[in-house]
Amino acid sequence: MRPEAIKAAKARRNSSQGKALEDYKKMWELKMEYLARKEKLSKLAILVTLLAKKDPLSESEEAVKHKLLAEYF
Repeated sequence: MRPEAIKAAKARRNSSQGKALEDYKKMWELKMEYLARKEKLSKLAILVTLLAKKDPLSESEEAVKHKLLAEYF
């Protein structure tokens, strides 16, 4: 027979595994949401830069500008 304290410690260890997995999944979802928002902000910063330029844009800059405008508006 094992002492009661060992049984209780083992029971706590086994029941916390599911909680740790849930915490990990939630953390992963938050990280993915953060990365998506960060990417959107970076694209918007590029768009603002292109819209603020007073000089004529090159063909590649025009293409990027139109792509970003179509994506967000």
